[in-house]
Amino acid sequence: PWGSSVHSTAPWGLPGAEPPPVWGGRSQWPRDRPPQASSPALSSGFLICHCIPRSLRMCPPQIRGGGSSCTWSFMDISLFSATGDIGTPETMAPTIVVPPGNRSVVAGSSETTLECIASARPVEDLSVTWKRNGLRITSGLHSFGRRLTISNPTSADTGLYVCEAALLGSAFEPARAKAFLFITEPPYFTAEPESRISAEVEETVDISCQAMGVPLPTLQWYKDAVSISRLQNPRYKVLASGGLRIQKLRPEDSGIFQCFASNEGGEIQTHTYLDVTNIAPVFTQRPADTTVTDGMTAILRCEVSGAPKPAITWKRENHILASGSVRIPRFMLLESGGLQIAPVFVQDAGNYTCYAANTEGSLNASATLTVWNRTSIVHPPEDHVVIKGTTATLHCGATHDPRVSLRYVWKKDNVALTPSSTSRIVVEKDGSLLISQTWSGDIGDYTCEIVSEGGNDSRMARLEVIELPHSPQNLLASPNSSHSHAVVLSWVRPFDGNSPILYYIVELSENNSPWKVHLSNVGPEMTGVTVSGLTPARTYQFRVCAVNEVGRGQYSAETSRLMLPEEPPSAPPKNIVASGRTNQSIMVQWQPPPETEHNGVLRGYILRYRLAGLPGEYQQRNITSPEVNYCLVTDLIIWTQYEIQVAAYNGAGLGVFSRAVTEYTLQGVPTAPPQNVQTEAVNSTTIQFLWNPPPQQFINGINQGYKLLAWPADAPEAVTVVTIAPDFHGVHHGHITNLKKFTAYFTSVLCFTTPGDGPPSTPQLVWTLEDKPGAVGHLSFTEILDTSLKVSWQEPLEKNGIITGYQISWEVYSRNDSRLTHTLNSTTHEYKIQGLSSLTTYTIDVAAVTAVGTGLVTSSTISSGVPPDLPGAPSNLVISNISPRSATLQFRPGYDGKTSISRWIVEGQVGAIGDEEEWVTLYEEENEPDAQTLEIPNLTPYTHYRFRMKQVNIVGPSPYSQSSRVIQTLQAPPDVAPTSVTVRTASETSLRLRWVPLPDSQYNGNPESVGYRIKYWRSDLQSSALAQVVTDRLEREFTIEELEEWMEYELHSTQILLTWASVPEQDQNGLILGYKILFRAKDLDPEPRSHTVRGNHTQSALLAGLRKFVLYELQVLAFTRIGNGVPSTPLILERTKDDAPGPPVRLVFPEVRLTSVRIVWQPPEEPNGIILGYQIAYRLASSSPHTFTTVEVGATVRQFTATDLAPESAYIFRLSAKTRQGWGEPLEATVITTEKRERPAPPRELLVPQAEVTARSLRLQWVPGSDGASPIRYFTVQVRELPRGEWQTYSSSISHEATACIVDRLRPFTSYKLRLKATNDIGDSDFSSETEAVTTLQDVPGEPPGSVSATPHTTSSVLIQWQPPRDESLNGLLQGYRIYYRELEYEAGSGTEAKTLKSPIALRAELTAQSSFKTVNSSSTSTMCELTHLKKYRRYEVIMTAYNIIGESPASAPVEVFVGEAAPAMAPQNVQVTPLTASQLEVTWDPPPPESQNGNIQGYKIYYWEADSQNDTEKMKVLFLPEPVVRLKNLTSHTEYLVSISAFNAAGDGPRSDPRQGRTHQAAPGVPSFLAFSEITSTTLNVSWGEPAAANGILQGYRVVYEPLAPVQGVSKVVTVEVRGNWQRWLKVRDLTKGVTYFFRVQARTITYGPELQANVTAGPAEGSPGSPRDVLVTKSASELTLQWTEGHSGDTPTTGYVIEARPSDEGLWDMFVKDIPRSATSYTLSLDKLRQGVTYEFRVVAVNEVGYGEPSSPSTAVTAQVEAPFYEEWWFLLVMALSSLIVILLVVFTLVLHGQNKKYKNCSTGKGISTMEESVTRDNGGFAALELSSRHLNVKSTFSKKNGTSVVPHPPGDLSYEDICNKYNGAVLTESVSLKEKSADASESEATDSDYEDALPKHSFVNHYMSDPTYYNSWKRRAQGRAPAPHRYEAVAGAEA
Repeated sequence: PWGSSVHSTAPWGLPGAEPPPVWGGRSQWPRDRPPQASSPALSSGFLICHCIPRSLRMCPPQIRGGGSSCTWSFMDISLFSATGDIGTPETMAPTIVVPPGNRSVVAGSSETTLECIASARPVEDLSVTWKRNGLRITSGLHSFGRRLTISNPTSADTGLYVCEAALLGSAFEPARAKAFLFITEPPYFTAEPESRISAEVEETVDISCQAMGVPLPTLQWYKDAVSISRLQNPRYKVLASGGLRIQKLRPEDSGIFQCFASNEGGEIQTHTYLDVTNIAPVFTQRPADTTVTDGMTAILRCEVSGAPKPAITWKRENHILASGSVRIPRFMLLESGGLQIAPVFVQDAGNYTCYAANTEGSLNASATLTVWNRTSIVHPPEDHVVIKGTTATLHCGATHDPRVSLRYVWKKDNVALTPSSTSRIVVEKDGSLLISQTWSGDIGDYTCEIVSEGGNDSRMARLEVIELPHSPQNLLASPNSSHSHAVVLSWVRPFDGNSPILYYIVELSENNSPWKVHLSNVGPEMTGVTVSGLTPARTYQFRVCAVNEVGRGQYSAETSRLMLPEEPPSAPPKNIVASGRTNQSIMVQWQPPPETEHNGVLRGYILRYRLAGLPGEYQQRNITSPEVNYCLVTDLIIWTQYEIQVAAYNGAGLGVFSRAVTEYTLQGVPTAPPQNVQTEAVNSTTIQFLWNPPPQQFINGINQGYKLLAWPADAPEAVTVVTIAPDFHGVHHGHITNLKKFTAYFTSVLCFTTPGDGPPSTPQLVWTLEDKPGAVGHLSFTEILDTSLKVSWQEPLEKNGIITGYQISWEVYSRNDSRLTHTLNSTTHEYKIQGLSSLTTYTIDVAAVTAVGTGLVTSSTISSGVPPDLPGAPSNLVISNISPRSATLQFRPGYDGKTSISRWIVEGQVGAIGDEEEWVTLYEEENEPDAQTLEIPNLTPYTHYRFRMKQVNIVGPSPYSQSSRVIQTLQAPPDVAPTSVTVRTASETSLRLRWVPLPDSQYNGNPESVGYRIKYWRSDLQSSALAQVVTDRLEREFTIEELEEWMEYELHSTQILLTWASVPEQDQNGLILGYKILFRAKDLDPEPRSHTVRGNHTQSALLAGLRKFVLYELQVLAFTRIGNGVPSTPLILERTKDDAPGPPVRLVFPEVRLTSVRIVWQPPEEPNGIILGYQIAYRLASSSPHTFTTVEVGATVRQFTATDLAPESAYIFRLSAKTRQGWGEPLEATVITTEKRERPAPPRELLVPQAEVTARSLRLQWVPGSDGASPIRYFTVQVRELPRGEWQTYSSSISHEATACIVDRLRPFTSYKLRLKATNDIGDSDFSSETEAVTTLQDVPGEPPGSVSATPHTTSSVLIQWQPPRDESLNGLLQGYRIYYRELEYEAGSGTEAKTLKSPIALRAELTAQSSFKTVNSSSTSTMCELTHLKKYRRYEVIMTAYNIIGESPASAPVEVFVGEAAPAMAPQNVQVTPLTASQLEVTWDPPPPESQNGNIQGYKIYYWEADSQNDTEKMKVLFLPEPVVRLKNLTSHTEYLVSISAFNAAGDGPRSDPRQGRTHQAAPGVPSFLAFSEITSTTLNVSWGEPAAANGILQGYRVVYEPLAPVQGVSKVVTVEVRGNWQRWLKVRDLTKGVTYFFRVQARTITYGPELQANVTAGPAEGSPGSPRDVLVTKSASELTLQWTEGHSGDTPTTGYVIEARPSDEGLWDMFVKDIPRSATSYTLSLDKLRQGVTYEFRVVAVNEVGYGEPSSPSTAVTAQVEAPFYEEWWFLLVMALSSLIVILLVVFTLVLHGQNKKYKNCSTGKGISTMEESVTRDNGGFAALELSSRHLNVKSTFSKKNGTSVVPHPPGDLSYEDICNKYNGAVLTESVSLKEKSADASESEATDSDYEDALPKHSFVNHYMSDPTYYNSWKRRAQGRAPAPHRYEAVAGAEA
């Protein structure tokens, strides 16, 4: 009712219910979950609830979210207003107030209803519709669609129902609500088990049970009403499908099994009965014969049924292979009972039996297994890449059983190929697939399938066909905006030819020049590149090509020409040279910058200069012409160093300045004199100078020294000058000597430089000191009376001081005791001597006196009372000893005028002899008063002389003597050469020489014999001079003929222009076809190269491409068709011009420290001149490029150390060399100042692209390895020629920046391997891995066949024979030869032929025009060929070439042959060679068959040579009689000779027979090559000798004989040792006597003994060797023996070691036991095992030094080794001995009886003297030959042995040979028995070596006899009694046998 309120209570208290949200403090019904209500805020009115009569039930959220059903109760709520619809709109969007809810209904129930209540305004337009699963529902709707009733719901009604409320005619969106209807179905069975199931024991049975329903029912199994889950039987398993599986049935499993299915709709059940039974085994599938392939799996079937399940066992030949309990590898028993063999082998073939058994019975069956060898591909095809157009081969090699056949099937991309459809594709018999002319269509995957009964197999490989890449497209070139020297190229990537592009090559053409490669390795990923390094102001074109594995593709189209803008020069002028011209000017010269650096047209140069080292400003000179490359800089300071730079400029500006060069102006003369000059006379002839140098700034140059000046005060022009070298330490001093005595001199000193002298110092006056005066002058006598006379004289010319007086002395002639002396004053010049005796001869002396002393004495004799007269004339002039320039004059002196003769004068007439002719003075001799002979010097050769002479005394001269006879001096060579010599050219080969003849006076000889000798030589050669003689002395000219043709040379750095004259016509010998120039770089090229100039008209050639500044040997020869003429002689030597050098090489930094580095280099490989020095420049890498520190060093320096560097910094070093032409290209390297460096890693990925392999070169590429923190300096490439060549270094100076290099100078068609190593400052890396073998391409053969001969074979055929070219000249695979031959016309040939012959055309063209040729290609090893069907009586010319696939070799020299006559065609037959003697062979033979003799045999030629050296020993003997026997004499003995014979007739020699062998007989050998001694002690030594140089047979052995030079203790023993075999050439001798000299002789033996080699040796100890060690002590323990000693005297040199000698008691001789004991040792320990048991040893020690072995020590005490129980103490030995003794007694009795009967026939030699003894030892190639005694107890027993099938005589101990043994010695019966013992034949070889004595004592020492021991005498071989007795002279013949 209106106004009442109805409250709806929501059951919020239900579990899970949520309270409604509260808005504005009022409770609101939530709209988003049921129950829902529209709860608008009402200002007035009421909420009217239409209660629906149902219980209100809320579903908790968890139930709603689950699938359970929940029933909803709704209230219909309507809103009324008391006043109508106040405040509400007219329309309202549809909303669903109560949505339908999810329902779950059991199928088959009556019905179910879904309700959907909606609200909208106006209500009448509200429409409600339903959809199920998207399909609209029209039936079952009620209440205006609010309710949907579904009657009898089924599973088809299950689905999603949607309620949709829409307001008709409005634009509102319909409201929708969803609900899901779920239909539940009761379970029902879809699969049920049979009512009864029968099964056998051990089987597995499945009981099916499947049910359906909604929801899906669950199944439960029961057995006999017990749940399966409770039984917990592991054999019962419920399957996923619901069924039950029972495994391994047992009888107790029988029973009822129930299956229950239940769900929410209900529960159903079904059941079955299981009956388990037992059955005997039965085959369900018997084994069958099976064939399988080896390696596969073989299965033999054997299926058996039975219950319980039968046990299966497989057997093969009663061997169990598999069963339930037996398992063998590869054999497996299958579940089905079958046998699986995996893998199966061929040996598994055979019969197999299957046995089955259970409790009910057993059975078996057999089958045969056949195993085929498996068919398989063993050589599968491999992925292959071929070049387009070539043939591809895919191999497919298979192995298969021979019982099956194969079929090959090839597929391409899984499509079978049909080779028969195309000839390009062929399948070979071996299965290989050949595809020729490959193209891109052949690319793909190729599968080789092999089909056979023995198995199938298949392999797949990929074939790729590659080709050259296409040319790049759209190549564009544009300037680089950021870099003016670069151009940007771009292109479109081309097709790569199916092979990845390796790189691009960019070529450019500069100013229309030829194309050249600029970038050779542009990355394949690039499609553009910046080309840098271009030169401004030049035009460029570019083109690009791609390179792949195949090679280089085509070039792209060229770009249009691009010109770069002009820039200032980028490089300075080069080779700046500055030289001082004057002391104020310097000449500067330079060369323009490299043309590539001009960057435009040069306009001139700017030269700037300043004082070096000072900060002053530069002064400049502008050279406005680019052609001028010098400048004289003037107005400079004298002797000052300037720094000069030059830069070029062009229209764009000034370029860079050059590196500064420094130069001094020339020196000037000093401008100041020396200072503080002091002079002082030292003696009468010497003045001393002291001075200081002038100030340095006034010297104006390099002080070259000083000049000391002195001149007499009265003669200023007579200046004496002495030069003194500068002394830069302290005060200078010097002396002038040889001055005049007591003379006033002015003195001065000046300093001088190279230009001249400086000013002298102020003159100082100095007097030399006084000295003794000279001789007085004009001594004369007057007033001569009996008792007195007056003496007069004049002052001395050389006063040498102030004359203080005179001293006069006189004495009776020859009586010194009568001498009187008187002193006079200085003014007295005469004196009267009184008190003389009359008529007495006096000697009077006068001398002047100064303060120093008495001067020289003037002396004369005079008789008192007798005034002196003029002397008389000499007489009897005799001339002797005449020579060209002197003669000896003998004479008798004349009357002396009563005084002594003071001078002799010789005059002569010269040339013109006659009374009227002039006499001239020839010679004067003074102070020889008693002379009778004079030597007249300075005569003129070949001149007539007549002499006369006079003598002079104090009074005057005598008259002249009579004239001598006329003489003529001998001839002599002229003293002067002809003058005014001039040379003019007379012709090409002659010179005209003119001169002025000598005057007659200068002939120095007979004019008729006077002539001129002209010497001439090549000025540029170091050859001997040639000479021409002109016999006419009056001749004034001569023409020198037969000189070499005039040669003119024009020299460039790499070119020589050579001209020559033609060969004289008489020497041409035919038509000159051309010239060959042979040239070779002297000392560099091994073989000369040749340059051919065709034709006879060109007589000059330009040799280009030569090395710079290299001396070349040049020769020219002419050639005709016959061959080359003689080269011109002598060799022309010409040197190419020098140039700037190349860079130095192998720059390394072997020492790098933190602050210093040492740089080492080698000279440039291309010095291009004489290296004058090196320049090292270095800077920090981070500094300015122009801040180099520069050092220059000499030409011989190879290293430099830079110091004061910054640590851990990078420096750039630049090294360049200098020649006369300037500085060369620098070599730059970077180094880091660090100590953390190591060797580099080797280069890797070495590759030689096949496309860049030529016949003589290849290109090697690589990737550098790690540099080891030290930059790589260079690479070294090594090449090895396969197969057996050694590694050769090709180059050790490959640039460190290179990643590829061209290796040339290779041989064609030769395989090489290459390897590479890198070098940094630390050292070399390891070598890289070797490249694969690469073979150079073939080339034409380099030389023709050699030794070509053409001999008539028959009357119409010619046999051509030749030698193949040398292997190294083949240059490929020789395919054969071509023989060109033609008929030669006679002189009267046609004009056409004559013309052809004269035309100077090539050799081949000339021949082929008229000749035939024959190709010999059947075998390239052929060396002969027959030309047949030739014309008789014609002359033919033949040449030959060799050819290979490339072409023909040069032609051989032509040979001519006449056809019509022929030499014998066959060789002699049945050649036999028979030896006659050691030097002769007899050879017999039969003549050639008659039909092959081609005429009468005139004789034979016998060729014979030693078999192993034909070239050196071949000889020929000609037999001019047709007799078939000859003896060859004077041959080498025992030498194999080969003999070959040819017959000859009038036409020539026939062929030689096959060589037959013959060996000359043996002869005596030569003397051994040497004889040497070693290890010489006092009793032993080793002797060795050499094999004879001439064996002359098979060496059978040697004989060594030795004996003392003097008897030892009255005995002289000769020992002979025979050594068998040749390999042992040494002997150990042990029976020497201390200090005795022995004479050794050695002979070799073949069939007899040869000559002896002799030598003497003295047994030790040697003088200077050590003394004997002392105090030798031996101590023995249980297992060791120790020797101790004390060092003795060391001798002349220090002791170097010791040896120990031992003397065993069973031998009695000393021998070395231990060697090489160190010098520091004084004891030695050895094991007792090294001693023989039961033997007593004595030891002694010997010291050794460099002189030799010393005196041995005294023997030690005897020591015995441990003795084992001897066998003779055994009981069995005693028993045997007892029986033996009984037998011996019986034999002795029997022997005595026989002895008594034969005693009269028995005689034993006795006597006190033993005349001769001989000792014989034979050694057969083993061990030392020696003489050995095993025991002093000897018994009569001989041992015979047989070795090598030959009988050997019985040997005594030490292999002594005995002929008879007598038991008496000197008539006394020896009680000791004689024992003969042979050395064990199986003794080890070590017993025969020097190592016997190092560690172990040998079982048998090698000893010889001591004759001094009588116990041994009975072992000597007795000599016949008939020989003359020699007291105590014995000969022993010793032998040694291995």
